[in-house]
Amino acid sequence: MIVVVAIAMMALSTGTTLAVTPALQTIGVSTPVTVEVSNPHGVRRVTAHVEQNGSQYPVYEESVPARRFFWQRHQPPRRITFDAGKNKVSNLKEGKARLVVEAVANDLRGDTDQTGVDVNVVLAAPRVIADDFQHYINQAGMELITFTVTGSWSEAGVKVGAHTFRSYPLPGRGPDQRFAMFAYPWDAPADLTPVVYARNVAGTEVTGKFWFKLFPKKFRERDFVLDDKLMDKLVNHIDPAGTLEPGPDLLTRFLKINGDMRRKNNQQLYDLRQKTEEKILWNGPFLHWGKEEAMFADTRDYKYIGKQVDRQTHLGFDLSDVANGPVHAANSGKVVYAADLGIFGNCVVLDHGYGLQSIYGHMQRIDVKVGDMMEKDGKLGIAGSTGLAEGVHVHFGMQIDGVQINPREWWDEHWIHDRILSKLTPEH
Repeated sequence: MIVVVAIAMMALSTGTTLAVTPALQTIGVSTPVTVEVSNPHGVRRVTAHVEQNGSQYPVYEESVPARRFFWQRHQPPRRITFDAGKNKVSNLKEGKARLVVEAVANDLRGDTDQTGVDVNVVLAAPRVIADDFQHYINQAGMELITFTVTGSWSEAGVKVGAHTFRSYPLPGRGPDQRFAMFAYPWDAPADLTPVVYARNVAGTEVTGKFWFKLFPKKFRERDFVLDDKLMDKLVNHIDPAGTLEPGPDLLTRFLKINGDMRRKNNQQLYDLRQKTEEKILWNGPFLHWGKEEAMFADTRDYKYIGKQVDRQTHLGFDLSDVANGPVHAANSGKVVYAADLGIFGNCVVLDHGYGLQSIYGHMQRIDVKVGDMMEKDGKLGIAGSTGLAEGVHVHFGMQIDGVQINPREWWDEHWIHDRILSKLTPEH
């Protein structure tokens, strides 16, 4: 009888599934590794080692008491995390290596299973040195910095708080010379210190400081009075079927659009940062038209029946226009978006190169398509009041690497020359 039970238990024993997740391609000075371990009976031992040049270097080991005849059932998958970098393996060298993970099942048969991944060992840290220019930055504005990056690196740019701005090769310079255009966001605290950074494929990152002076700005705050007639117009224009927030409650539906949809639409604009040319497409100052009805970073306190019900920030300029008036490109560029965009209504986005983009919202009609190349002052369509707009106007905005900025600087030819173009010329 005992023999029969033993045979049955052997037959019921299972193997262990091991997966390194996320996938690992590089090991550096300090590289965390996460392994998903799955066995319905659990595991009694897990080990990991790095193989390089014929040697094995242990990096992880754990064990629990064996349960050969009294194993547990229905054990959930678990994750194990350990360090496999140079900090753990002092003999690790630059070059090829292999990470191997083994697990022994905690059942009668006690099968040993393993998985291995080939990796590159990258130990050399990058180096980054910023220029020695004086960088004057307006809050909600932007600046351009040049820097030198050497050593082993795969990514470099500028960090401002949680925001990261990409860099590009500096025209006419060597491969180590880079530049980045970056913003100081309108809502960032005044004590942030922007830094240049460089990171290698193993995740080792270095940063460098540079001279800068921030000019903090105080933005307007205005009341926006809501009534049922206005909300009915705005809500049923954007969401006539009531799919966003079903029901007859206009205020609830409006707040859903003004909040959730606004955040979603701004994320869609941010994601367009990936659709940019690595060259200058603009030419001279950007065009300004119409009367400024609302300005960048105006905070609106929405009030209904005397009570504040919402608070949102308007990231652009509302430029008044007339019905059926043409909407013109503020500068030359490439159309990267031309469709409805929720609160922005019919919207066009132009890429001007190096992550700089302009936004045109609330249009009645769009006359361009994605991929079209536009000249400055070229016609994009007809002005209107689509989206979350009370009357006919153009919502005009700009962004750098997805972070929306005050367009006013780009209306100034001297600012463009002094802060941007002068740093990009090889003779500078």
